[in-house]
Amino acid sequence: MSIDLKNLNNQQLDELIAQARMRKHELVRENLGALRERLEKIIKQEGYTLDEVFPGRSRRARKGGGVVPAKYANPANAAQTWSGRGKRPRWFNDALAAGKKEADLRIKA
Repeated sequence: MSIDLKNLNNQQLDELIAQARMRKHELVRENLGALRERLEKIIKQEGYTLDEVFPGRSRRARKGGGVVPAKYANPANAAQTWSGRGKRPRWFNDALAAGKKEADLRIKA
């Protein structure tokens, strides 16, 4: 397959690049799926499970990670804390709106 890149405009080149990236992604998924099936077949023939051969690799093992320590505390109520991950709590946004800075709300160790 030969594409004359010199005759393509900017938009056509962007579309070609996007299509190539999508196809590459599809090929990777197909190849990984086929490889996974072959590995599972071999492992099953040997009398093992995928989790026994690759412990700690299951989705269940990766979910529910450890607790993240709090980084920020509400100056009006020290029991209200936030780790700095996820959606900002209302008290954090209210404090910023009142003129506080993130550094003012940070827990000092």
